[in-house]
Amino acid sequence: MDKLKKLVYLFLFLIGLIALSLFTGRYPAPGLMNPKLLQTDALALKLVVNLRMPRILTSLLLGSVLAGSGLVFQMIFSNPLVEPGFLGVSQGAAFGAAFAIIFFGSSLILIQSSAAFFAMAGLAVSYFIARRIRYGGWILRLILSGIAVSALFSAGLGLMKFAADPMSQLPEITFWLLGGLWSVTWRDFFIILPVSALSLIITFLMRWKLNILNLDDETAYSLGISPERDRILFLFTATAATAAVISVSGIVNWVGLIVPHLARRYFRSDTRYSVPAAMMMGAIFTLVCDTIARTFFSGEIPLGILTSLIGALLFLIVLTGKQVEAGR
Repeated sequence: MDKLKKLVYLFLFLIGLIALSLFTGRYPAPGLMNPKLLQTDALALKLVVNLRMPRILTSLLLGSVLAGSGLVFQMIFSNPLVEPGFLGVSQGAAFGAAFAIIFFGSSLILIQSSAAFFAMAGLAVSYFIARRIRYGGWILRLILSGIAVSALFSAGLGLMKFAADPMSQLPEITFWLLGGLWSVTWRDFFIILPVSALSLIITFLMRWKLNILNLDDETAYSLGISPERDRILFLFTATAATAAVISVSGIVNWVGLIVPHLARRYFRSDTRYSVPAAMMMGAIFTLVCDTIARTFFSGEIPLGILTSLIGALLFLIVLTGKQVEAGR
């Protein structure tokens, strides 16, 4: 099937899934809600408009950003095992959230702001250290500095958990680390929308350059682009959007790792098609997991648990399944 047709079908499937998810939940009974109920039940209307819609839209942003950024990172680093939180971003956000919970209380806006700040700090420190390393190429230096910064933030997070009140603060930190969208409102969605949308637009419009950046620098220069400048732009926009979405959702693993693999498996490595495919597939993956999380059980399952479980199973299927024939 033509790749463009595949993208169109994927988009139509995403639209249908959004409509299905909007009317799926536990009110008035577990399962599908009759859309006609919105005309007679004021509570159902408020539930759909004020709770489900912002949550669904946020899950779409979350999945698109993590999957799109994951593909960007994997192409730039030529490594299929990296993901958006690689350069100290995820661990920085976790440390920032724990720091805010311990020292500033349970204010949601302070937790989100602190998580976003330390996530971006993780990228800045990784970049600063990479510039000071005296051996290896630029990609190797970024990888080494990202590993070191992630380890530092991880150690800091351990200290925060050790110092936290085990009766109140520690459970809140643990619950945040599991990831979830149960507290998302329209305000949260509109806070992360500008950065996330700008990152997705830049990545989409410049996606053809990722094909060139995956080559050696001499070839990239000969084709008329500045590889170092473009890598920094891609890394910054992807990391900024990742920091924004995880500041609201908490740590949601595997989306940025497995979805790019699936996008390349079915749309090949040409980023003109694999980037939009990864964004839509990430949105689908996160939306399905979040719908399951809030529907199947009366006590909501943390989103991060479901994405890790389903993502790991998909990863095993990809590793052990029959390879799709390569083609352009």
